[in-house]
Amino acid sequence: MGKLMKTLLAGACATGLLLTGVASHADEIRERTLRFAFQNVKEHPQGQGAQKFADLLGEKSGGKIKVRLFPGGTLGGDVQTVSALQGGTLDITVLNSGILAAQAPDYAMLDFPFLFNNVEEAHAVIDGPVGQKLAAQLDSKGLVGLGYWDLGFRNLTNSKHPVTRLEDMQGLKIRVIQSPIYLETFSALGANPVPMAFPEVYTGLEQHTIDGQENPFTVIEGNKFYEVQKYLSVTGHIFNPQSLIISQKTWSRLNDDEKAMIRAAAAEAQTFQREVTAASMDKAKATLAAAMTVNEISPAEKDRLRERVKPVVDKFAKSLDGDLVKTMYEEIAKVRAAQ
Repeated sequence: MGKLMKTLLAGACATGLLLTGVASHADEIRERTLRFAFQNVKEHPQGQGAQKFADLLGEKSGGKIKVRLFPGGTLGGDVQTVSALQGGTLDITVLNSGILAAQAPDYAMLDFPFLFNNVEEAHAVIDGPVGQKLAAQLDSKGLVGLGYWDLGFRNLTNSKHPVTRLEDMQGLKIRVIQSPIYLETFSALGANPVPMAFPEVYTGLEQHTIDGQENPFTVIEGNKFYEVQKYLSVTGHIFNPQSLIISQKTWSRLNDDEKAMIRAAAAEAQTFQREVTAASMDKAKATLAAAMTVNEISPAEKDRLRERVKPVVDKFAKSLDGDLVKTMYEEIAKVRAAQ
């Protein structure tokens, strides 16, 4: 009997089976298709990151886990896609982290205007304890955080005139993200903010129901806003970390091996997406400069803008987790001290 048992064990090892009859690691991965929706076109760094995530997950799962991409807001704006994730009718999305303040209010701190001076400061916050604690708040909201991508610094476009100083903002109808802090920021600057889902922005600009919008260079270029906008002002008023999130309902149907595989693909895709974004910014700005009138904002004028929106920052900061806000500023200070 002992010899027979050794023979059976040897055979089990050779075929990848365990004594319990549980399948090998590869067999633990079940076939499924995940639906991944996002707002930008597939050629944008956001879309390239989504494709990289899909490719990595396909490779790691031996082709068993497929990711179907829905770019360009084809399944609705960010508010709709988050709701779909919570309802379990959509699996994955990536969006500006600040939009998640509707689910977890502390996310609003990432959208404080003029918060970050550079990408390094933003990464110190989102890759550290602040980013981890924010993501943990999603667990009770039907969402699971998988990581943070980059969208870049947001800049202002409009069809009326160059914005070189605070006074030039007065009365401009500017489309903003459907988020209270964006509404109050642009109101404080003297503009008339118009909350609007992203898929509606091009038409709104074309039909002049809005005068302008604000987004990073790559979004302005990728969505061809230069076709319906004449002026680009490099305001750099908000840096947009993006949250890659998966539906809690989808997550709960995955086993530990599948979850680990998805997290590994997300981590690799995060590194790739950030690199693509960094490499794309200067190229996008040059393309826009050939099609639009581009102006920088002087340091003195940016200080005026920062001072004007300070009451907005102070107001929102008071309504958030004070310790977390404090930690965020401490992380930023560490980076600045080291530079």
